[in-house]
Amino acid sequence: MELRKTHIYAYHAEHGNVVDFGGFAMPVWYEGIIPEHNAVRDACGIFDTSHMGRVYAEGPEVVKFLDYVDSNDIGALTDGKGVYGVMCKPDAGIVDDLIVYRLAAEKFLVVYNAGNRAKDFAWLQKNTKGFKVKLTDVSDKIGMIAVQGPKAAEVLAKTSATDPNAIERFNVAPLKVGGFDCLAARTGYTGEDGFEVFVLDDPVTDPQKSLKAWGDLVAAGAKPCGLGARDSLRLEAGLWLYGNDIDETTNPIEAGLKWAVKMKKQSYFNGKKALEGIIEKGATRALVGITLTERGIPRHGYEVYDGEKKIGIVTSGGVAPTLDASIALAYLQPEYKEIGKEVQVKIRANMVKGKIVKHRPFYDDSKYGWKRVKA
Repeated sequence: MELRKTHIYAYHAEHGNVVDFGGFAMPVWYEGIIPEHNAVRDACGIFDTSHMGRVYAEGPEVVKFLDYVDSNDIGALTDGKGVYGVMCKPDAGIVDDLIVYRLAAEKFLVVYNAGNRAKDFAWLQKNTKGFKVKLTDVSDKIGMIAVQGPKAAEVLAKTSATDPNAIERFNVAPLKVGGFDCLAARTGYTGEDGFEVFVLDDPVTDPQKSLKAWGDLVAAGAKPCGLGARDSLRLEAGLWLYGNDIDETTNPIEAGLKWAVKMKKQSYFNGKKALEGIIEKGATRALVGITLTERGIPRHGYEVYDGEKKIGIVTSGGVAPTLDASIALAYLQPEYKEIGKEVQVKIRANMVKGKIVKHRPFYDDSKYGWKRVKA
């Protein structure tokens, strides 16, 4: 089956190491994962995120509808504001995580994961029953580029007539990039400061605007980055990967996402009743961070032990370039989630020592990430 191409595919094909990522032809790296990872932590990197799902939700009851499908409080948003949340099934299983941006009183932009594009749109469409709302999938009509790192605003400013620093975190606003009309949201998946740029009115069949914007950003000093760096960056930041750390068999409480679930918002939402029961009884497992204290690389599916007792399983793992250590996210029985607790990860035939650590983020956020103390 032929792989789907994104708005930036022509650049990837010429400069990147392209692989199959959920049916899309995407670059896993250009120069290499480590230099690309470090560029984002230290300066500025750009990622093609055009494979992600993008939907306009519009209509007189759009707020009621989004509050029904989203765990967070959409009704509390004002124009230009966005919020992270999850869509739950009635049993509280996570359909996907997503960001919803309010563009106007009756128009919102919904952004979700690439691997769930078809599933999520079908889920949203199914749940429109009874609401006066219209959904339009614009994933192939709008390019998407993530500009990430402590120098993201500086680099983006070189391609724009207006200052992107005027856009606050989790806000979205119009911005011209490469001379084209775009929306820029101060969000991202790296833990760093940065923006997700939506290149408007640019069909994937002829994505001249997106390619021009990408080229201008590279010329302004941004390093092109691939999927490898995107994964190592998000893991260091303790961010969830759908299909690994969350899916339809996990719920927001055990995943550490209770902060994104507004149980007291005015309207009922999918999964609320089930979540009330989970909160009352307590989750049966917890997502924790582990840093290995011996050599080894933890991977998805590896078992975690306390002595001879199996207590959980790794969902995401790998080497953290910023920390020069191996780290992992894992679901453990809740009584083992205490910071400092020593555990072992079974890597092939070896029991490799590790300990439970703070993991949102794994690094010192006074030195790295969007909260870092500016020198």
